[in-house]
Amino acid sequence: MAERLARAGGLDAASAGTHAVPDLDMPPAAKAVLLELGADPDGFASRRVDAALLAGADLVLTATRAERAHCVTLASAAAARTFTLRQFGRYLEALPPEPTTLRDIAQVRGRLQPGSPFDDDLPDPFGGPIDGFRVCAATIARILTLLADRPRRDPG
Repeated sequence: MAERLARAGGLDAASAGTHAVPDLDMPPAAKAVLLELGADPDGFASRRVDAALLAGADLVLTATRAERAHCVTLASAAAARTFTLRQFGRYLEALPPEPTTLRDIAQVRGRLQPGSPFDDDLPDPFGGPIDGFRVCAATIARILTLLADRPRRDPG
């Protein structure tokens, strides 16, 4: 859902799962929620994250701390640009609404207390009722809106 919500918000995004079975469609409830939010679920196929995908990403956002740790293990060079989605949202909210770089985010990361799993992990709605998908999608959309609305500046 995050990939499709990001794209609907004008962000360039690709998704991959740490334990994904390749080439599966998303659950029907996820599709329904994406359609409710104006995002396009068509053409999705799951894939597993790998080091090459992480190395080419400007920013890596994961659903949980365990997934973040998995990604950093696969591509340690991506550690400084890998966050849980909720963690990244907290860091953006802690900055003034002005142009931002990953260096700014890193400074906030160093100032704020680490979050608990409750603070950082996005509950997985898989296998549950559609309302769980709605709550998950609303959280994702809120944080992606913070990112899309944030001006960016050259890190130089």
